[in-house]
Amino acid sequence: MDLPTESTPAVIHAPEAFRAACDQARAGGRRVALVPTMGALHAGHLALMEDARRRVGPDGLVAVSVFVNPTQFGPSEDFSRYPRELDADVARCATAGVDLVFAPSPRGMYPDGDQTRVRVAELAAPMCGVTRPMHFEGVATVVTKLFALAGPCVGVFGRKDYQQYRVISRLARDLFLPVEVVGLPTVREPDGLALSSRNRYLSPADRARATAIPTALRAVRDRYARGERSVIALLDVVSQGLAGSVDSVDYIELRDASELTVPLTPLPSEARAVLAIAVKIGQTRLIDNTVLGEVDVTLD
Repeated sequence: MDLPTESTPAVIHAPEAFRAACDQARAGGRRVALVPTMGALHAGHLALMEDARRRVGPDGLVAVSVFVNPTQFGPSEDFSRYPRELDADVARCATAGVDLVFAPSPRGMYPDGDQTRVRVAELAAPMCGVTRPMHFEGVATVVTKLFALAGPCVGVFGRKDYQQYRVISRLARDLFLPVEVVGLPTVREPDGLALSSRNRYLSPADRARATAIPTALRAVRDRYARGERSVIALLDVVSQGLAGSVDSVDYIELRDASELTVPLTPLPSEARAVLAIAVKIGQTRLIDNTVLGEVDVTLD
């Protein structure tokens, strides 16, 4: 198929057609970049698309997948109400110079008789894996399918869901997939709240309370910069910063930034450790993180 040259992206629904488009681009000497999303696109997603364009150059193919993946939602989670707005998403992709939008159906990605799942063991077990035990199996499976269809490419992801980024990086490495997995810094609102499709569920009052999340992360970065290396003390800084502002805490954890293992305490002076949180404000589950031991331009 011939890809369009105008600014409006081509929209492809069939997996076979998406594969053919990526193969055609590479056959013509173009690099391919893939930005997997579940739609409801916001400025954070657009930043990923713009980075993808920079990586493959003006002649490369930038593809965005828009697919609300059913296998990563638990039975009591928000799959049915997750926003679906393909026309608006395609329009947003056009503003970021995207060439192609792949918007498959659930049956297209999971054909009748589908039995195969991808599991990344240790990285997927802690943190979100405790309360959402099948979540990362669903994520790993659908991303592996997308990588298989796209072929050799650059896969661009945000680090707001840091555990997801590490899981995807590991599956690409372990399965020898010809994909360069890139993780970009979290994009934030002016008041520091991480951009998320779920932010739209927050009432004005809950939205105001949510600013406690980036405030707590800044506080722990400040304590770390002033020399604090006790894991318990650093976790306590975040707990105190969130107290009274969130309705429940799923987890507040400090983990090795690469393997997500429990770090030594006190932290070695040159350690990189991710401070990750998942909380509920009202009925909305929000996640965020910062990596201690590296610059965080979104919070510093």
